[in-house]
Amino acid sequence: MSSEYPQPYRLTFDDAVDVWLRRWAGEYQHTIASTYGVNPGRINEVLKGHKHDGSETVARSRRSAA
Repeated sequence: MSSEYPQPYRLTFDDAVDVWLRRWAGEYQHTIASTYGVNPGRINEVLKGHKHDGSETVARSRRSAA
């Protein structure tokens, strides 16, 4: 029996890097979350360092390169 509900979106590492850049640009977590169709708690997990370890470092390097 297949589920009729779509699987929830999981943030990728590249998404996590984008989350950091957007947050530093001043966007609210709930706004970022709505773009990806996820709960704001998923964005908070990235920003607290619970998910996608190293994404902040990559985001910092992209930010300084820009």
